[in-house]
Amino acid sequence: MSEKKIHEDQKYIEGLLQNNSFIIQAIYDTFVPKVVNYIKQNSGDADQAQDVIQETLITIYNQASQKKLQLTCPFDAYFFLLCKRKWLNELKKKTNKEVTINEEVLSKDDDSQELAFETSLFGEKQELFNTMFQKLGNACKDLLKATFKIKSMEEVAKSLGVTYAYARKKKSLCIGKLTKMVQESPQFNQLNY
Repeated sequence: MSEKKIHEDQKYIEGLLQNNSFIIQAIYDTFVPKVVNYIKQNSGDADQAQDVIQETLITIYNQASQKKLQLTCPFDAYFFLLCKRKWLNELKKKTNKEVTINEEVLSKDDDSQELAFETSLFGEKQELFNTMFQKLGNACKDLLKATFKIKSMEEVAKSLGVTYAYARKKKSLCIGKLTKMVQESPQFNQLNY
């Protein structure tokens, strides 16, 4: 695969990561009105549009911070595609019908299509993980949350008042249970296309 050039709009991704109010305001001033208009024209209202925009920005932020997102297309096309997909998924959930979109009308930019697909898939996987995580028992949730924050298992065991061996064994069992729940979820196969 050839090395793709990072687009100058990477500044928007970096601005989100740094919580740069100037860049965030520029995103709202420049790119948000198009999304709001689209959602209003497609069975939505301004509040729903703001929800979609917020969720999309959070997904972009999470992917950028966890997966080092490199923008190889204009931010406008990428952001609009993500918001559009998220909105169409919301409509699909509400109506329980298949929603089809004509991507040709939106953009001929393959990079934006590919990046938007990767980011929306990332967001959906995160959502599935979070949903299943919430279904774990409190002991497992507490242990796993502690391991997310504290890197040393010795410190995790100490903070929870258990032995190191117990903490390691319990962590392994909890991760196994979470993995099984995720893999047995109906959404799991849909996310592995």
